[in-house]
Amino acid sequence: MSRQLTIWLLIFAVGAITYAARLSFIAFFARREVPPLLAGALKHVPVAMLTAIVVPAVVFIGPGMLRVDPGNAKLIAALVAGGVAWWKQSAVLTIAVGMTVLWLVRYLVG
Repeated sequence: MSRQLTIWLLIFAVGAITYAARLSFIAFFARREVPPLLAGALKHVPVAMLTAIVVPAVVFIGPGMLRVDPGNAKLIAALVAGGVAWWKQSAVLTIAVGMTVLWLVRYLVG
């Protein structure tokens, strides 16, 4: 089997598995009520996914190079943005303040 065919089959298989997993969940709970424990757990999925994406982008400056110190402009901006998000609960304001702080720290620190 050629390498290109293997890649396409793998893409198709992963897509089919993902589709089946999502469809099974929807089909299973289409006529049933979601148990309260599962509903409570599902409320935390977006935050967990966002954390898994953002934290490595903030604290790692390269592959395997962790940087958690005051010289990390991304970390400072993320902490300030987190405070604004908690205080004002506005996504637009959080993004604006976070980017402004990031640019200012990068300009001032270098």
